[in-house]
Amino acid sequence: MRKINFIIVHCTATPAGREVSVAEIDCWHRQRGFNGIGYHYVIGLDGTVHSGRPEGLAGAHCRGRNATSIGVAYVGGTLADGTPADTRTPQQKAALRRFIAELKRRYPGAEVRGHRDFAAKACPCFDATAEYAAL
Repeated sequence: MRKINFIIVHCTATPAGREVSVAEIDCWHRQRGFNGIGYHYVIGLDGTVHSGRPEGLAGAHCRGRNATSIGVAYVGGTLADGTPADTRTPQQKAALRRFIAELKRRYPGAEVRGHRDFAAKACPCFDATAEYAAL
């Protein structure tokens, strides 16, 4: 198994309220030259946790950190005009907290960070490091 140092939180950078499937993200990522969906998990608008890339494989979600991280994305992250915004539904907020706590139990040394902590972008459009610091 890979050594996991980070659980990195992302958004799909899609408008609030628009559901996006793992298959759709897989298609986007393949169009960008990835060998499949880059995230290990995707949290739908209703809070359902969907599996993406198998955990045993390095992700394709955060340059320089893929080999030692788990990528978790929530669906959303922008307003209708494309402006970055925390668009998480109450169900997504609850599911993210529960699921990240579960991942922390499995990978106790892993730090929870937002993609923006490693790249010049707004993703995941909230301060994941602060929000999950107590987990």
